[in-house]
Amino acid sequence: MAENHPTGPAETGAEMDYAEHERTFAMFLTMSKWLVALCVALMVAMAFGFFAGGGLFGGIVVFVVLTVLAFFLI
Repeated sequence: MAENHPTGPAETGAEMDYAEHERTFAMFLTMSKWLVALCVALMVAMAFGFFAGGGLFGGIVVFVVLTVLAFFLI
């Protein structure tokens, strides 16, 4: 029961590595943008392939084109 817990504000605790926090957050934002872009590309490609008569290969082509477009826009 005699554990050592700081009782003051968090700012007086351990040193924080703010540069690492900023790099992690930047990576999180980048990965989130790419995940959203890939999900949108997949949904559009599936809709094209299933409902517009594009078929499997048409859907794959649409997915690749939208992914390349997202690469240049992001």
